Amino acid sequence: MKTSRALTAVFLSLSHVPLLSIFLLLTRFSFVQSDANMIAQTCKQTPFYNLCVSSLNSDPSSSKADVRGLALIMVNKVKAKATISLHLINQLSQKSLGLKNPLSYCADNYDAILSADIPEALEALQKGDPKFAQDGVKDAANEANLCEAKFHGKSPLTKFNKVVHDTSAIAAPAIALIYIYTIIFFSSIMLV
Repeated sequence: MKTSRALTAVFLSLSHVPLLSIFLLLTRFSFVQSDANMIAQTCKQTPFYNLCVSSLNSDPSSSKADVRGLALIMVNKVKAKATISLHLINQLSQKSLGLKNPLSYCADNYDAILSADIPEALEALQKGDPKFAQDGVKDAANEANLCEAKFHGKSPLTKFNKVVHDTSAIAAPAIALIYIYTIIFFSSIMLV
């Protein structure tokens, strides 16, 4: 009789494990599957909600993207904005001899964004390493701020530096969400 009760108790306690696992996996997938609210939910985690929503909505692939996909879109937006900024810096360098030193400094900063920070972020996202991806976009935001500071308040690049900074500041929390969802996913697997 004792053996029967013990087996029944074990069976009942184990019978909940598959249900719990299924629940956790379904919960996990509801977090990462894209729907009409995914962009809003992601953008609420950023410091620039309106810019985030408009940036993501401007990309048709965002409607079917999960959080990782939204983060990739944002990193590519940073890349596009930094490319435009570097192009302007190069144009201004040819015309504005009085700004040659700060523009040269900014050119180096934007070269770093485009040759190191963004490739690091994209590669890390593709490899599933959100920490390094987040570091890359935070570095990009910092590079834009350093460029702006070099002009001591008289920058012809203020608008461009702000856009690169703000877009990078949006990408970082989106990438952080990937890390959070990864933890949730692995926690649900460990319970199985």
